[in-house]
Amino acid sequence: MLESLIPPAIDPTPIFELYRGNYATELLCAASGHFHVFEKLAPAPQALPELAQAIGVVRRPAIVLITALRAMGLIDTGPDQRLRLSPLARQHLLPGGAHDVSAYLGMAAQSPGVLEMVKRLRSNRPAGSEEKESGGVAFIYRNGIDSAMDDAQSARRLTLALAGRAKVVAPALAREYPLGDDARLLLDVGGGTGIYSFAYLQTHPKLRAIVFDRAEVLKVAHELAETHGVADRVELRAGDMFADPLPDDCDAVLLSNILHDWDEPECARLVSKCAAALRPEGSLLIHDVFLSDALDGPLPIALYSAALFSVTEGRAYSGAEYRRWLSDAGLTLGPIVPTLVHCGVLTGRAPGK
Repeated sequence: MLESLIPPAIDPTPIFELYRGNYATELLCAASGHFHVFEKLAPAPQALPELAQAIGVVRRPAIVLITALRAMGLIDTGPDQRLRLSPLARQHLLPGGAHDVSAYLGMAAQSPGVLEMVKRLRSNRPAGSEEKESGGVAFIYRNGIDSAMDDAQSARRLTLALAGRAKVVAPALAREYPLGDDARLLLDVGGGTGIYSFAYLQTHPKLRAIVFDRAEVLKVAHELAETHGVADRVELRAGDMFADPLPDDCDAVLLSNILHDWDEPECARLVSKCAAALRPEGSLLIHDVFLSDALDGPLPIALYSAALFSVTEGRAYSGAEYRRWLSDAGLTLGPIVPTLVHCGVLTGRAPGK
């Protein structure tokens, strides 16, 4: 077995948390210095739609921002589930208070990272979607929007970069959620390098896999399939997962770190489409990070959600949101099984014949 598919001896999760730590500064300073969230919430508790309207943002950025502030312990909820200031925020983040520190935070309010976050929150659009010269958006495929994943050079660079996490997490996924001895066909939608599929192929000798992704991305997957010794059991099929038909009669369909790139309607549509590709009693695997059902943390996932929000049309979702989409697709739910680097796998099983 190649070293890249052997579980790491040391958990790299702290490195990912440090890497995303800048989003805490950007969200906190945006909330305090630009959107004045704490001042607007001070007079009385508000529901999320009310607060979103008060600060001038729509649903997706409101969830990203408020979830992070809740995870930071600055906003909480009462028995009626309405949002309210925590004691920490009320004492230290209301201008004019005896122990107010908001002016101190204001020293970073005009920094490039904070200003960029403010722009993203107000526009509800990812970086690169407004300026043609940017090279396109990496994870969006729409008419009129250039995708970096359709350019040979940028697709290769980004695909290999994303493989850095995949090669760490893939063996944990295959170990913690085996497919079973009777599984014969795995469909890996948006599979990128195919490393998640390769881990399953190496642990399931009778399994075949189809990795479904953009053509330029699959050039990298082809190279890695050869080096991982599974090229004879994997098909690399190019296509658009939203527009093109998916292979059917699959024992398992894998969506690994895919749905968080898309907004809620697209997620629901893709889950339904993948569910339709299952054979009776087949399983749809959602491998991703999971916010709490209350959308109040944990903080590392809330910060990752901000990172996703900044470069995609999505965000991190809660287990409850994923379970709703699986249930709506007619699937029976399983538990969330942790893997590595904050990820876990949630399954939905198709009904029998």
